[in-house]
Amino acid sequence: MDINLEEITHHAHLVLGIFLVGYTAIIIEQVIKLNKAATGLLMGIGCWMVLFLEPAESVDRHLYIFSFQMFKVSQILFFLMGALTIVEIINTHKGFSIITKSLRIRSKRKMLWATGLVTFFLSSVLDNLTTTVVMVSLIAKLIEDREERLMLGGVIVIAANSGGAWTPIGDVATTLLWIYGQITTWAVMRDLFLPSILGLSACLFWFSFKFKGQFAVTEGVKEEKVEPWGTLVLILGICSLVFVPFFKVLTDLPAFMGMMFGLGFMWVVTDLLHYKYRDREHLRVTAILPRVDISVIFFYLGVLLSISSLESAGLLKNMSLWLNLHMKTPEFIPILIGLVSSVVDNVSLVAATIGMYNLKQFKTDSSFWQMVAYCAGTGGSILIIGSAAGVALMAIEKVDFMWYMKKITVPALIAYFVGLAVYFLLSPLTKLLI
Repeated sequence: MDINLEEITHHAHLVLGIFLVGYTAIIIEQVIKLNKAATGLLMGIGCWMVLFLEPAESVDRHLYIFSFQMFKVSQILFFLMGALTIVEIINTHKGFSIITKSLRIRSKRKMLWATGLVTFFLSSVLDNLTTTVVMVSLIAKLIEDREERLMLGGVIVIAANSGGAWTPIGDVATTLLWIYGQITTWAVMRDLFLPSILGLSACLFWFSFKFKGQFAVTEGVKEEKVEPWGTLVLILGICSLVFVPFFKVLTDLPAFMGMMFGLGFMWVVTDLLHYKYRDREHLRVTAILPRVDISVIFFYLGVLLSISSLESAGLLKNMSLWLNLHMKTPEFIPILIGLVSSVVDNVSLVAATIGMYNLKQFKTDSSFWQMVAYCAGTGGSILIIGSAAGVALMAIEKVDFMWYMKKITVPALIAYFVGLAVYFLLSPLTKLLI
């Protein structure tokens, strides 16, 4: 199999150069102090500008690919916008404090397992970034010892990434595979739940030897007061998120329509609950919208634009040819993606993989795409910079890169490879059952 290097034009090399420079800036965001959303936008638009400077016959092809890709990219962005808004509605109503009250546990070992499992299941519905922020903020109030608090923070990162991998709405990378048609709801939940939960369990067993005894009673901890109807908003918000896959199956409409339906429902409900009270204006969606972190949307827009430009330039196709030439076993590719995702954003890697391999090569719900979902989701836990959850822990608790590598990387690798082993062991059984 020959790699068609002659087909890579001068413009394509320039696109690759812009992408590499831009993505390096994104990776070292904490060092250069440039927001990754701004860098991502400049990177994505710059790549497409270069392609549109090619001769007219090439521009027509690029325009077709750009229009097609933007249709899919816009679905991802609207999906995220709706999800972020629903989560912020719950957060503004202090709905998550209901969950935190159940975690006031003095036993260190029980606290470890409760924190890991609550994070795991919460992240399967919410995104892993939001889950991490909620859980890390909680343990900061409950645990005084910094070393123990940081260890639990590392557990939260691993649990959040593991929990996001097995549902189509738990991680942006898995959502990307779901919306593009590489995986389906039931299959990914059926086949990845046990690898994800057992991988996390192996990690929790590792930490169980370090967490013994009881925590000291924390004095002066103030319980966050739940806003009016906060419990109802939490329940309805989670139900709205969970309903999205069912909406897609029932209607065959794109997933973002289900998310927007859920947002519209939450908007109407909160308006009806609070419109009579002037002191509750801050609980209405019009007041909540400015607090939604739109920079996340801009970042993914830039990244997805960049990846689609690499596809249009023929670079992803050549990369797939190179991988096929040097990796005779396709299963090694997702494993490699998972390890690389400890440094590079998993959404970028998954988007690139989708551009490299089509559904003719690997069918929907094939083991290849399921492994991509699992590996890209959980591999980001290996290093603190490998996932949004890890970066959130770094920002909130000022965790040092080397401390995380010494204390958390080994159990994260254990969780990663145990989950893979479970997947390989169960895969033949799953095929027999279906």
